[in-house]
Amino acid sequence: MFTGIITDVGKVLSVERRGDLSARIGCSYDVESIDIGASIACDGVCLTVVATGTEPQNWFAVEISAETVSKTNIGVDGWPAGKRLNLERALKVGDELGGHIVSGHVDGVAEITAMRQEGDSTRFTFRAPESLAGFIAPKGSVALNGTSLTVNEVEGATFGVNIIPHTKAVTTWGNAKVGDLVNLEIDTLARYVARLREWSGQ
Repeated sequence: MFTGIITDVGKVLSVERRGDLSARIGCSYDVESIDIGASIACDGVCLTVVATGTEPQNWFAVEISAETVSKTNIGVDGWPAGKRLNLERALKVGDELGGHIVSGHVDGVAEITAMRQEGDSTRFTFRAPESLAGFIAPKGSVALNGTSLTVNEVEGATFGVNIIPHTKAVTTWGNAKVGDLVNLEIDTLARYVARLREWSGQ
């Protein structure tokens, strides 16, 4: 489990295809504190650490299944070397829950369709897949590229969020542009409410 509060911005050092994808990601984490088998959310995708190292910089390696590739923006660009990623280590018991409960299981990919300044913040407009639009509600939560964000408004499959300067400074959102495809995870509570309504209607 994660909170959607980004704790580092990493960089893809290399990607290899050996059946599944294998990626090496540079980071500023103390990799000696990362256990093999630990989970790290990379742009919102929960991935398992299979190796770590310190040369030429601190890094960890992950393996990415074909299923994960098909559901995320990894399937769009393959995570080229140099790509910057929002990183978050798994939540520990007793940690502050500053965002919302995020599983790291991406539901689909949303597209940035518009951006405009509102004071010091930036208003982003996204288009979600039609199959996920019903799970997104005004004042509800979504995780976009692993970042916990509050939904401002929803119209059909389109929704908007505001991103403050601090968030843009400590994540990859400062480099976002119209047309980018981002990983979308709907709120876990919305998922279960929808399932209960479906079940009660049977």
